[in-house]
Amino acid sequence: MRTLGEAVLPRSGPAAQGVDASGIDRFVTAVAALSDAELHSLMVLRHGHVVAEHWWPPYEPGTPRLAYSVSKSFTSTALGFAVDEGRVDLDATVLSYFPELDAEVTDERSRAIRVRHVAAMASGHDGDAFERARTAGDGDMLRGFLLTPPEHEPGTVFAYNQPCTHALSAIIQRISGGSLTAYLRPRLFEPLGITRTGWTRDPQGREIGFSGLHVPTEAIAKLGQLYLRNGVWADRQLLSPQWVEEATRAHITTGVPETDWDQGYGFQFWRSRHGYRGDGAYGQFMLVLPEADAVVAITSQSLDAPGVLEAVWTHLLPALTADAPPDRVWTPGTVPLPGPAADGLQPDRTPLTLRPGTGNQLPGLHTVQVVTGPDEIRLREGDSELAAALGAPGAWTTTGPLATASAWAGGQLHVDVIFVETPHRLHLRLDPAAGTFEARWETSPLGDPPLSELRVPR
Repeated sequence: MRTLGEAVLPRSGPAAQGVDASGIDRFVTAVAALSDAELHSLMVLRHGHVVAEHWWPPYEPGTPRLAYSVSKSFTSTALGFAVDEGRVDLDATVLSYFPELDAEVTDERSRAIRVRHVAAMASGHDGDAFERARTAGDGDMLRGFLLTPPEHEPGTVFAYNQPCTHALSAIIQRISGGSLTAYLRPRLFEPLGITRTGWTRDPQGREIGFSGLHVPTEAIAKLGQLYLRNGVWADRQLLSPQWVEEATRAHITTGVPETDWDQGYGFQFWRSRHGYRGDGAYGQFMLVLPEADAVVAITSQSLDAPGVLEAVWTHLLPALTADAPPDRVWTPGTVPLPGPAADGLQPDRTPLTLRPGTGNQLPGLHTVQVVTGPDEIRLREGDSELAAALGAPGAWTTTGPLATASAWAGGQLHVDVIFVETPHRLHLRLDPAAGTFEARWETSPLGDPPLSELRVPR
């Protein structure tokens, strides 16, 4: 049994680990200047120590949040344990783990897809086969993936293909007889002290693998540190160094016209201009930087992921290898994320029940209510209702998985709703005179899930 001390990342001032704290400031400032990027959390590790960490309110350190495709690197780690234990063979075909599908899968290329091919996003398909696989399998993505013939020989072309990772997840769950989380718990989560997790499941009950993992930022940083140390955690070899090397080297060229997406792809890891990374939609990053003996974990709401990485290379990476001033510490500001702006005029507060207006972008959201004493906002979607205390102007009020801030402007009530277990923010504009509301996403959740599912899976 591991002790608590072994699971805690030690903290240190930046200068003690040779880090120039002013470079961290410059990185944060550079990202803030981007029009389509918003940091939610940042952890910087060097020489195994946390030298900088910050969460922008209403985001908090212990809250698990959706990592999007950083989930893939956790799924890859599960594969690594299974390979190290001799339970999965990289050169076996995917089909061999599901003999019940053997009679159905007749295409020779589908039958030839190996585990190493799906690990490297090289199944032979031209692009993401997500929708085709879901349709072909009547909702069973694993079956549909094997029933969707690749256009090319497996192992010859790269395509970022969600069913590839789902196949890895399905294999782990087949050989273990349990969930992906259950397999990782004694091997990864418990040794690293990762206690708060949730993972989205498919209709067959499988954790989907390619996305859907909810973990705190520190869990992302810890996984990066495990790989940086070649599979060692607290003097214990959890993963073999052979797996770390195999998973993080380039197995196939990607041909993606963005510099940091054109360095090759490993086993569910992207190669970068510097080191390698786990990479999730809207700017979720686990950056492993062997040249600096460093790890950077970032959660954000960013459409400009290349801009965020450029800021890392321009400002943060040099700070990690600089001669640091001996007395410089990093003291981040405490300013929360901005909310709606008020114009100073606030009508008398009265209960409101509003219907969708012509500018509403969420067709499933059919009613918004504001009640008073205490102030609360309620969102009705289908048969479900989300309720949260209504935050004041310039401040966030958190109620479970929701945080709100509100302000009156131009006779309308503007409410921002942050789903704090995800990267996403919903903008609401309530018009009492017209009896209507308009809703739009700052960034749209992938897959268009119901609002009630924008939280850690239960």
